[in-house]
Parts: sequence; structure tokens; C-alpha cells
Amino acid sequence: MEIFFTTLASALAGFVDSIVGGGGLILLPALFAAYPSATPATLLGTNKSASVWGTAFATWQYSRRVKVSWPSLLPAAAATMVASFAGAWLVTLVSAEFLRRLLPVVLLAVLIYTLMRKDMGREHVPRFNGRAELWATATIGLTIGFYDGFFGPGTGSFFVFVLVRWLGYDFLNASVAAKLLNLSSNIAALVLFTYKGHVWWHMALPLALANVAGSLLGTRMALKHGAGFVRGMFIVVVTALICKTSYDAFLR
Repeated sequence: MEIFFTTLASALAGFVDSIVGGGGLILLPALFAAYPSATPATLLGTNKSASVWGTAFATWQYSRRVKVSWPSLLPAAAATMVASFAGAWLVTLVSAEFLRRLLPVVLLAVLIYTLMRKDMGREHVPRFNGRAELWATATIGLTIGFYDGFFGPGTGSFFVFVLVRWLGYDFLNASVAAKLLNLSSNIAALVLFTYKGHVWWHMALPLALANVAGSLLGTRMALKHGAGFVRGMFIVVVTALICKTSYDAFLR
């Protein structure tokens, strides 16, 4: 029964994550609910073992239909991976508890700003090109990749928001770039969890297949409906993140 429940959750997580990120809002709580006695690190590792495949397929699907700036994004993806490792290493030495109370406030500011700027992210007008774009995306990868390794919640949404606000991407193109960067961060985390023995490989295959199925459906809908649809999903996911992180920070 638990595997059926978590497989359905993985499919829904893949659907949401492929559009704008935030799949961890769905699959992780499902894993914790289904296996309350399991080690948290094992559930986190098992979540990554599924989500990394959904993110990979979403990246592939998007790249076939949307022009991707590979010369700037591939170095940024490498920077994201290195920074994620560094963040994961630091959290073994320093507590990330202070971020727990700060995160809902930051997410609320992101939501308010997005709602106030109704035209933000509707048109794709990149502000940088060439080497300037490479440095900008690498900076984003280093900063948010480090955050993902150190703490994590809302990483996909932060990638999308910064790509839209700073680089001038529309929400669809930002989602494509965010997928590649998030994929790098997820791979780094999965390698670490695997090395530490915190992955249930007997669950990885069904969860991964379900996550990919949901991801392919979500990608198709995002490509069909465009930046406006992705923006709407971004608002929904950030609102859900605010509720979840506020509960974790102030009520638990």
C-alpha cells in the first residue's frame, strides 16, 4: 500500500516539478508519511533518486522545443554542482536552522513582487549575451546551488525567479534553464546520498518511472500553454511553499 501511495505522489511531484519546480513539496511529505520510522536522510536520498530522472527528462523535452543557451548554461550547471557539494558539506558542520525562519519571509517577498509586476516574465528579452550571460548564470548557479546543498526548499522557484528578474527571461525559458541547473544540483546530492548509503534502491525504479511520466505530461502542458501558464503555476507553488515553510518554522 505504501509503495502505491508514494508512486502516485511521485507522478504528481514530477508533473509540478517539470513546470516550475517544487516537486519536493509533494513527494517528500508522502515518503515521510508512509515511512515515519525511516531515517530522514534515507527518505531525502530516495526522493532524489526519483526526482533526478523526472528533471532529466523534462530538461530533454524542453531543449527539443525551446532554444537553450548551452554555452552559458553548461558552465553554470557545473558551478551549481560544485556549489551544491560545498553546501552539503557545510551543513554537516554548521546548522541551517536560522534559514528555516527566514525562508517564508523571502518567499513572501518573491510572491508579492511577482504579483505586483504583472508583466514580469511574459516576454523573453534577455539582458545579457556571450560572456556576460555566462558570468551571470554561473553566479546564479553558485549561489542557489550552494543554498540547495545547504538547505534546499524552494530551490527550483528561486532559480526561476532570479532568471526572470535578473536575466530578463520569460517564465517558460526560465523554467527550461532552471531544470538544467536543478538537475546538476540533484545529481550532486544523489551522489552524496548514495555514497553515504541513504537510498532505497528497491523503491527507486517505480518512483522514477512515475516521476518521469508526470514530468512528461507537465512539460507538454507548459510547452502548449506557454509563459502565462508557467507564471500561474509559479504563483501557486510559491504560495504552497510559503504555507509549508511557515508551518515548519513557526508551528512545529
